[in-house]
Amino acid sequence: MARGSLPVISGGEAGLNRYLDEIRKFPMLEPQEEYMLAKRYQEHQDRDAAHKLVTSHLRLVAKIAMGYRGYGLPIGEVVSEGNVGLMQAVKKFDPDRGFRLATYAMWWIKAAIQEYVLRSWSLVKMGTTANQKRLFFNLRRLKGRIQAIDDGDLKPEQIEQIATKLNVTPEEVVSMDRRLSGDASLNAPIRASEGESGQWQDWLVDDHDSQETVLIEQDELESRRSMLARAMGVLNDRERRIFEARRLSEDPSTLEDLSAEFDISRERVRQIEVRAFEKVQEAVQKEAAERQKALRVVEA
Repeated sequence: MARGSLPVISGGEAGLNRYLDEIRKFPMLEPQEEYMLAKRYQEHQDRDAAHKLVTSHLRLVAKIAMGYRGYGLPIGEVVSEGNVGLMQAVKKFDPDRGFRLATYAMWWIKAAIQEYVLRSWSLVKMGTTANQKRLFFNLRRLKGRIQAIDDGDLKPEQIEQIATKLNVTPEEVVSMDRRLSGDASLNAPIRASEGESGQWQDWLVDDHDSQETVLIEQDELESRRSMLARAMGVLNDRERRIFEARRLSEDPSTLEDLSAEFDISRERVRQIEVRAFEKVQEAVQKEAAERQKALRVVEA
């Protein structure tokens, strides 16, 4: 690998196996070594130090990315977006706060991957309420916990269990499960080289959160809320009101309610809602693209 560059995935599953083999060659860092490299980058913008920090955590990105294979997206793209999140984490990491880079980077990696997923899946497919979004991102994990990954359609008791856990209807669980079905089994083997073996599920991320990660997640959530707030600056007062009432409320207003409020037809309310969503989506994507473009300098 050339100095400053990162390995890439190409060639389908075989290419993914080669990539996993390649990133295993990068050494893990001892705490003191990680601290010194992070300080060198923080104080002197040392690109060699940043490169070592990034490459030593590529396995973490791959492990998290495997949890998103169920969305029908190219795994190479998912890993690439996760690597961008990792580079962003390295750029913002403060080693003097007392925790490891992996703890901090986890949430930046997840955020970058989820932004890619959201850009690739329309909100029409995944639903507009907070509970439906939670279902979209957590269904496979919950199916794994109740050992329902390879059972085809979910059993009634499994549907009820997931619906109760995520506060959605059983019908929503069935619909989302069928949308996300069709990818390879998590029990499929990923390698058989040098005496090693494993399954896709071996790369899934541990979902138990520490106090540190909870605080970091709260910081990242605030950052994403700020991005949304800035994006909504492109809306006029009526567009903002309709967008918030229809897309951001836990109990969305009906077209009838907003039609009466603004003295316009329900179809006009729907048109304004769709256009407002498109304007906000464009603004968010533009800011995300500009941020990722700036962060790629770490990879150079």
